[in-house]
Amino acid sequence: MTRIFYDEDATLSVLNNLTIGILGYGNQGRAWAMNLRDSGLNVIVGNIKDEYWDRALSDGFYVYDISDATRQSDIICILIPDEVQRIVYYSDIEPNIKTGCMIVFAHGFSIRYGLIIPRNDIDVGLLAPRMIGVGVRRLYELGYGAPAFVAIRQDVTGAAWSRILALAKALGFTRAGVIESSFEEETELDLFTEQAVMPVIISAFLRAYEILVSKGYSVEAVLTELIASGELIEVFRQVCKLGLLGQLILHSKTSQYGQLSRIDRYIDKIYEPMVKSLEEIISGTFSKEWIKEQEMSYPKFRELLEKALSSRIEKDSENIRRKLKIPYDIL
Repeated sequence: MTRIFYDEDATLSVLNNLTIGILGYGNQGRAWAMNLRDSGLNVIVGNIKDEYWDRALSDGFYVYDISDATRQSDIICILIPDEVQRIVYYSDIEPNIKTGCMIVFAHGFSIRYGLIIPRNDIDVGLLAPRMIGVGVRRLYELGYGAPAFVAIRQDVTGAAWSRILALAKALGFTRAGVIESSFEEETELDLFTEQAVMPVIISAFLRAYEILVSKGYSVEAVLTELIASGELIEVFRQVCKLGLLGQLILHSKTSQYGQLSRIDRYIDKIYEPMVKSLEEIISGTFSKEWIKEQEMSYPKFRELLEKALSSRIEKDSENIRRKLKIPYDIL
């Protein structure tokens, strides 16, 4: 049975007198650093000298280059982007890690696909929140926490589990529950959601927009119905509370019947594309494609992003957001 850890399973005192280095002060890095500091731990930040360096300084942290922060830290949290992790790890992190220290990843990509192979004299763990950085911080401040996956790859000191669970507690994750996983499982599930679930959702909205506008429905009405009203945000909030299908009780019987009686019309059509995406993730086909894209300076990615952001639905959505007086910040 999969283990789930809570506050009572972790002891913060195991981190007493240890220095925790947060490498990368982006959305996750800032949330981690602030939560850990608010939990009473000794935190420093490692970053390149850019706007994130300046922000860490303004937030009151001691900030060093990544090499210096690594040398000073007993636990090193690697929160820099996947695409530069390997380069930074071998140039600035590994040469400066002290024997017996611990490195913690927030996502398993680099380990799962062999881009980083840590030395065998350090502890290696995974602590992967199922929440974006601003949500990690907001939930902590509200007295709650985001759920997370946890795994230990190497435990050379015998203290890896106690330390990573203490770290999870200080971040607020054990308030919700920390699920034992692995680098492989976390990475594959995360990529599957990104490459099989989200594309289905996005493509459904794109097709719906095209069909409805082509049939003469007004752009304003279509976008308000599909996106701009914020109704779907509330629906998915209720999905978290009541379940994917359990939340149907909050809809009219007309809505319930319409949804349930038409699911079979679509569900079989997405099976094969989803399985194909999963196979590409497990086999490493996607990771090789993405690494090659990075090496070529992102030509396909730039083309895809430019096409997406310049699409008609994006322009029309921006217009309707300006016209509607909806408090998106509090939705």
